[in-house]
Amino acid sequence: MRDIRGTCEPRFRAVRDAFQRNFDEGRELGAALAVYQHGRAVVDLWGGLANTRDEGVAWQQDTIAFLASATKGLVASAAMLLVDRGLLDLDTPVADYWPQFAAEGKAAIPLRWVLGHRSGVVTVDPPLTLTDLDQGTPLADALAAARPAWPPGQAHGYHCLTMGWLLDEIIRRVTGLSAGQFFAKEIAAPLALDLHIGLPHGKEPQLAELVPPTGEQLLQGRGAPEFDGLNQAICDPASLFRRSTFGNIVLTADLVTSVLLQADIPSCGGAGSAAGLARLYAALIGEVDGIRLLRPETTDRARAIEADGMDLVLQCHTSYGRGFMLPGGPMWPGSCSPTAFGHAGVTGAFAFADPDNGLGFAYVPNRMSELIDGGHDRVRRLMEATYRCALT
Repeated sequence: MRDIRGTCEPRFRAVRDAFQRNFDEGRELGAALAVYQHGRAVVDLWGGLANTRDEGVAWQQDTIAFLASATKGLVASAAMLLVDRGLLDLDTPVADYWPQFAAEGKAAIPLRWVLGHRSGVVTVDPPLTLTDLDQGTPLADALAAARPAWPPGQAHGYHCLTMGWLLDEIIRRVTGLSAGQFFAKEIAAPLALDLHIGLPHGKEPQLAELVPPTGEQLLQGRGAPEFDGLNQAICDPASLFRRSTFGNIVLTADLVTSVLLQADIPSCGGAGSAAGLARLYAALIGEVDGIRLLRPETTDRARAIEADGMDLVLQCHTSYGRGFMLPGGPMWPGSCSPTAFGHAGVTGAFAFADPDNGLGFAYVPNRMSELIDGGHDRVRRLMEATYRCALT
């Protein structure tokens, strides 16, 4: 039995029990879980091993984990904060901020289609190198020259890597800061969040080891019939899924250490704590220590349905708001309020806000998800327990 540490209000005892059960059943290596309700922290738990070296190092209160695509929730928060301040407009064409983007029939693509995975700009050709990512300009040029994979606005498909890159360039155009820099200055610092788009120098000792699932666990996680299309796409080098992920970057042995640890990659390069993620989502829907990030009407726009149905990249049902995943389809773990919005990551991280019930929820493990994003049984159990407690 792994020791679970942290705090949990008595009303949420069942959440602690569910968190403990994941460890007792051998589902976790290390993990953290945090819940806010109506602007207050009601659960802040952690346990297990942050890594397995030197006979195992325990997960600490300040341990942070890779967020993978849960990072998209951070950059979406930054973009919607700029919408709230009137510096970005959801219906304005991206080319108004970034004239070069108009090439290849992209002149009419509005910001909301990028946020809602409807722009069709999911691949670049040729694939980008690590140098391209570090220098920035080659990346922006490649995105501006990209040809949409489908007629913009007529379908949707998960912008695995390009959503963050596109938003990063747009944010640079209106603020002079990268998405990571803007998030750090305008969101993380005021709220005291241990959340980062690009791991700052010196934070490596806090970072939990990332442990991939076994082949058997992957088969179990994607065994449901609704994942048949995704499973086929993963195995097909010509699929839009493969082209928009592995086909967008030249893979090298130092990809993780050189890029994900240090680079500012807004789609998947984030790291942080469950406490920071839950606090972020709580501040998107209400006041946290006197700070509310978005006006209620902007929050409503962030969670409004932008795309719903068959995803041309993931080949299963997905639902998206403006930069956030929405309930619906197998990638969202379990049932919750229809007003909820959040994001998952392949690491197993999952975080969301629920305005109806005043919830900010976040879970970060270091044993990766059995799925591409979200949906796995560990977080579903934690969410179900959270709702049972929150509604009593």
